Amino acid sequence: MAPPPCAGDVAPALLEVRGLSKRFGGLVATDAVNLSVRPNEIHALIGPNGAGKTTLVAQLAGQLASDAGSVHFDGADITRLVAHQRAQRGLVRSFQITRLFSSLTVLENMALAAQAVPGGAFECSSRFSMWRHVWHPVRADNALRERTVHLLDQIGLADKQHCSVDQLAHGEQRALEVGMTLATHPLLVLLDEPLAGMSAQESAVMTALVATLRQHCAVLLIEHDVQAVFALADRVSVLVAGSIVACDAPERVRRDPAVMAAYLGDDAEAS
Repeated sequence: MAPPPCAGDVAPALLEVRGLSKRFGGLVATDAVNLSVRPNEIHALIGPNGAGKTTLVAQLAGQLASDAGSVHFDGADITRLVAHQRAQRGLVRSFQITRLFSSLTVLENMALAAQAVPGGAFECSSRFSMWRHVWHPVRADNALRERTVHLLDQIGLADKQHCSVDQLAHGEQRALEVGMTLATHPLLVLLDEPLAGMSAQESAVMTALVATLRQHCAVLLIEHDVQAVFALADRVSVLVAGSIVACDAPERVRRDPAVMAAYLGDDAEAS
């Protein structure tokens, strides 16, 4: 049986996935997944541990080759493109910012991300002159500095721009990573568990930040906090045992018997 279509799929899709599959020997990690994300949509992907979410996100980001299926993004077939090629087209995975530079300030970290875009200071014609250009714009380029401070203001860290990263709380560091992703001008961010390890207060701040992202780009949100998902998402896809078992508006997914049985359980019915 073919996977169900995503309900409400009427607007042109920014990301269009059809029949995406991945096997590891006899293990089917993802099984003919159909998924679409519209421009400026927050589309959540949820599912129990072992459902295949990590594998699917790695396939979408280009970090893991698929065995079958296709991925179209912004009108182009990117199925065979690797991660950095997809990122150049605007499809970015949040944890591609693998770490923050703890010895640098918040401002410098954000400026590094801003410089990494095409045409930035990292795009130099000579490898011998590269390091001469890397830090110069951070100190002297007023336009870059203004944009960097503006990004920090958007994520609530403008008042800590001169602090070193190791002075930030965990939630503030995660917010900086999100901001650094935004600095690359993405069309779609694969946002992988942004609330993980946060206190209730930090989670509330991050949830509010994620809600603002649709002003800038689309988001595919992978998150275990179901209540945050239902508060944020325009649509929710549920992945169970490598297959999408439901895709619809949050309130419909919440009431879906198959979803409740497979993942959400009694807590979803009671909430």
